[in-house]
Amino acid sequence: MKISIITICLNRKKEIKETIESVLSQTYSNIEYILIDGGSTDGSLKIINTYSKEIDHVISESDNGIYSAINKGLKISTGEIIGLLHAGDLFYDDNVLSRVHNSFMENDSDLIYG
Repeated sequence: MKISIITICLNRKKEIKETIESVLSQTYSNIEYILIDGGSTDGSLKIINTYSKEIDHVISESDNGIYSAINKGLKISTGEIIGLLHAGDLFYDDNVLSRVHNSFMENDSDLIYG
């Protein structure tokens, strides 16, 4: 079961590296990582591009705000499970997505939030 994680970013140079590494460090392996940048001008995109081989989709262009950026990510996501982890946010530990996957499988859930 594929999990798509969408990160949106706008001028978050100080936080984006930790957010990306939080996703990439997950023990669950079937992850599609999508990063939507709203046209950052502070160097965020330079940091994002250093991870370009590990991020499945990077879009950097101006948009109409946070929900516009989220919708861009949703339109290209292919996972059965979709999660949002915005720039500056981190997963609690490296097993979060494994636990999310297990919760869906064990409980026949349609929606989990936290």
